[in-house]
Amino acid sequence: MSTSDLEQQSPPVEVAPPHGYELVLPPGWVRIPLREGTKEALESILFSHMGQVPEGIPRDDAMRFRLDMRRQLEKQARAARRNGGLDLYLPVLPRGGIFLMASFIVAEIPIGQERAVPPQAVIDQLANEDVRGGTATKTDVAGAPAVRRAYRSTFDEEKLSSAPEAVRQAALPTRRVEYVLPVVDDPGRWISINFSTPGDGDLDSEFTGVLVELFDAVVGTFRWSYE
Repeated sequence: MSTSDLEQQSPPVEVAPPHGYELVLPPGWVRIPLREGTKEALESILFSHMGQVPEGIPRDDAMRFRLDMRRQLEKQARAARRNGGLDLYLPVLPRGGIFLMASFIVAEIPIGQERAVPPQAVIDQLANEDVRGGTATKTDVAGAPAVRRAYRSTFDEEKLSSAPEAVRQAALPTRRVEYVLPVVDDPGRWISINFSTPGDGDLDSEFTGVLVELFDAVVGTFRWSYE
C-alpha cells in the first residue's frame, strides 16, 4: 500500500480534512514523492528495486541501464512537480522480461481557489465538457463524487516532422485517463490522478486495454488518510 501526505492548510471548517491518501499499488510499482524526499526515493529505486534488467541487456551494461533509468525518472519527476504534482507512480521491475511503459501522477489542481464553488457544480461542468477524442463520465472515488476523463493523446504530425529525431522517436501516441475529485472536508482543494501509457504501441490492443483497467483498479483502492 502506498501512503502520501497532503500539505496541511487550515480551512475554516469544523471537520478535520484528511492528512493524505492511501492506495494499493500493483507488484513492481513504486511511489516517488515530488514535494520532498524525491532524491532519497530515486536512490532507493536505483539500488533496491532495480536488481533486474530487461532481457537482452548484457550484465556488463546493467549499471549503465540503471543510470539511464535514473535520468529518465528524474526528468519525469521534474516535469510532474512543475505541474503541481504530489506523487509520481510507475513500474520499476520488468514483467515477463520487459518494462511496462506507464505511469500516473497525483496532483493538486487550481479549482475553486478564487471563490467557493460547490463540488457537485464543478463535477457537473467537467462531466459535460467535450473531451476531444474521448469521454467524460461521472463516477465516485472513495465513496465521493468524481469525474473520469479518458482520451487519446496524439501529436501534430506537421510540427513533429521538424522536431529532432530523438523527440520524434519519443513522441508516441498514448492512452490517458484522468480522475478529478475534491479533497473531502477541505473546500476549494481538488486533486487529479492522471494515467498515461503508449501500451504496446497499439492503442486498441488488448494489452493496452489491460493497462488502463489496471489503473482503474488502482484508483478503486483510493482512500483518504486521517492519521
